[in-house]
Order: sequence, then C-alpha cells, then structure tokens
Amino acid sequence: MSDIFQEVDEEVRREQLKKLWERYGVFLIAACVLLVVAVGGWRTYEWWEAKKAAEASSAFQAAVALSAEGKNKEAEEAFAKLASSATASYRMLARFREAAEVARRDPNAAVAIYDQLAADNSLGRVLQDLAALRAGTMLVDTAPYSEIVRRLEPLAASDRTFRHSARIMLALAAWRAKDTTAMRKWSDMILADAETPSGTRGQIQMLLALSDADKKS
Repeated sequence: MSDIFQEVDEEVRREQLKKLWERYGVFLIAACVLLVVAVGGWRTYEWWEAKKAAEASSAFQAAVALSAEGKNKEAEEAFAKLASSATASYRMLARFREAAEVARRDPNAAVAIYDQLAADNSLGRVLQDLAALRAGTMLVDTAPYSEIVRRLEPLAASDRTFRHSARIMLALAAWRAKDTTAMRKWSDMILADAETPSGTRGQIQMLLALSDADKKS
C-alpha cells in the first residue's frame, strides 16, 4: 500500500514540476543566458583592462627611457599622450612626469600643470600635496615669500605627509626674503619635530649658519 502512495506522490510532484516549468521555464533559461553573457562580458572587460594596462606600462617605460637619454621633447610628448589616453593610474603618473619634463624648458608652464594636479580631488590629498609641493619648490627662488607661504603653509601642518619638505622650503623662502622672524619660526618648527629627518635637520642648520653669517657681514 505504501508503494501506491509513493507512486502517487511522485506523480503529483512531476505534475507540479511540469506546471512550474511551463510557467517559469522561459525565465529560468533567460536567467541562465544572462548569467553566461554577464560572466563572459566581465571576463572580456578584465582582459581588455589588462591589455590596456600592459600597453600603458610599456609606453610609460619607453617615455622614461627617452627622458633618461636626454630626449626631453620626445619624452614630454610621450608623457602628454599617456596623460590623455592611458589607464587612470598611468594618466596620473604621466601627468607628473610631463610636468617634470616641461619644467626643463618652461617652469611656469610646469607650475600650471602641478597646480592642476593639486586641484584634482580625485587624486587624494597625498598626491595633491605632492603636486603643490613641487609647484612651490619650483617657485621658491623667484616668487615673493607671501606666495610661497600661500602655497606651502597648509602643507606644513603636523598631519601632512610632506610637512618636512614644506617647512624647509618655507624657511629657505624666508631667508631669501631676509625675514628673520619667519625663518626662525620655520626653523624652530623643524628642529622641534622629533620626526624631522636628519637630512632636513642638516639643511636647516646650514641655513641658520648662513643667516648668522649674513648678520655678521
């Protein structure tokens, strides 16, 4: 008797499954097709991105080689091309290198590129600060002290990555402007910071010695 009930149950299940398949089978097939297409599309996207990254890497290394060989114009053009067409990470790297190449012939144009990078929030604060520091460093010999302060003082705060470099540039700018008070302010900040690198300490001590010599002359 139990066998009869089991056969009835199986028949009922088959009928239920048949009805479910007739009602939802097309949707199940469509879902499977979409899944296969999605996986295939993702794999294709990964392959394409890897291909573009490899091409950008090769082009970037070629541009670096041009710079090392002293072919600055060609290197500048190569980095400029990468900055507009490479993958995101290489676009950023190429933009920094393009600015460095431009600086050899036109410092003001290079500062403009660094300023654009410093204003680009998509880079993140560390890279923005690096761009701002490079622009300020390029101007330290020519711009008024007030301009250097405007550019670099925010980078000298205790929570900024490049504070040590910013402080020494500010001290140098103050020394060039013969602003003893400002120079002492930045010198004290540098010497009081336990994390100041030894090289930076040596630089500020040399600058202090030059300042003392200026006072005696």
